[in-house]
Amino acid sequence: MPSAPEHTHHLRIRNTQLEMDSSAGNAPGEDVDGKLRLAQNQLEELQAQREELERIKVETEGLNTRKRELIGSQVEMSERLSSATTLIDRELFEMKQELDDLEQCRSCFAGHLAKIEKINPESWTREQLPERLDRALAIVEHAEDEYGQAADHFSKSRSATIFQGVRRAKSSKSEFRQQFARGLAFNLPIIALGGFALIAYVLK
Repeated sequence: MPSAPEHTHHLRIRNTQLEMDSSAGNAPGEDVDGKLRLAQNQLEELQAQREELERIKVETEGLNTRKRELIGSQVEMSERLSSATTLIDRELFEMKQELDDLEQCRSCFAGHLAKIEKINPESWTREQLPERLDRALAIVEHAEDEYGQAADHFSKSRSATIFQGVRRAKSSKSEFRQQFARGLAFNLPIIALGGFALIAYVLK
């Protein structure tokens, strides 16, 4: 049996050398300089970031200080304005109340004044004198009483100056009224006798 033919492979080995790219391997000095530049750039970036953070910190502290001042001023002014508003409301209420009281007082005084001004003792006849005199004295006394009550009512208000001297006027009027009553009581018998004499003369 014939043997199988032997196949012989001839490997061709190329004599090639691996060449290093000039860009792949730098000189030792150039590599250190590059690293130094890189480190310097990183350091400058860190320094810039540090300065930026410091600036933000200072700005934030300033804003927080102003914020605290604002809150303090806000609280203080809120309290002052609230207190002032309450006092103003109270003052306005008292002023309106006093104004209403003054309007009522003026209306009352105007009514008394109209009645008093209509009193004309000179026009009264002898027969009218007792009745009208009592009525007129009652009118004056009523007006005097209400005047005194009004003076007491407004004595502690800003309108107290309106009624200054009311005590003195009241005392003077009381004294006048007493003297008038005394004079009338003293002269009444004389007036009565004169009236009787006049009637007797007319009847003759």
